[in-house]
Amino acid sequence: MATKIKEVFFNPFSKNNPVIVQVLGICSVLAVTAKLEPALVMGISVTAVLAFANVIISLIRNTIPTNIRIIVQLVVVATLVIIVDQVLKAYNYQVSKQLSVFIGLIITNCILMGRLEAFALGNKPWPAFLDGVGNGIGYAIILVVVGFFRELLGSGTLFGIQVVPQALYDLGYMNNGLMILPPMALITAACIIWVQRSHNKDLQEK
Repeated sequence: MATKIKEVFFNPFSKNNPVIVQVLGICSVLAVTAKLEPALVMGISVTAVLAFANVIISLIRNTIPTNIRIIVQLVVVATLVIIVDQVLKAYNYQVSKQLSVFIGLIITNCILMGRLEAFALGNKPWPAFLDGVGNGIGYAIILVVVGFFRELLGSGTLFGIQVVPQALYDLGYMNNGLMILPPMALITAACIIWVQRSHNKDLQEK
């Protein structure tokens, strides 16, 4: 039992990562990773929504009529997303503006609906919570890694702070403007997939 719980939490970090293995949530990877800060905030937001949505659906799973379960899931997720959106606007308005509509689009994030359908509806609250946190962290890890490289190479900054020494610019170094364009997010994610699969034989195609 303990091993199963451990797998539920840790597998989404790498072996069953929702982004680079299941290829879910790619849209936000392309849209919010030009800078590291919004990428991190988006990852935390999805983790919070997914964890609590899993718990709520798990708690009421035996009372949800099968024919309206998707509607119930959407209502739960939408309520949590509205709360997250309002908290962001209250405490970090600048990042909220950068994320714009993408916070609202968490409602339609296929990672959330997938975990609610595949796990929360069939498991108790504690495993459902761990599954939500694990998948949320797995999603956030990819966003942060992609955001790190895109901001560093595209802008020479991290969290908006200049990290590339001015001396390098004086020697002729230039930021790679392509890194802040959406296609480079896809290419960066593809590089992560290549590295991850090259070290995980279970995911390699025969």
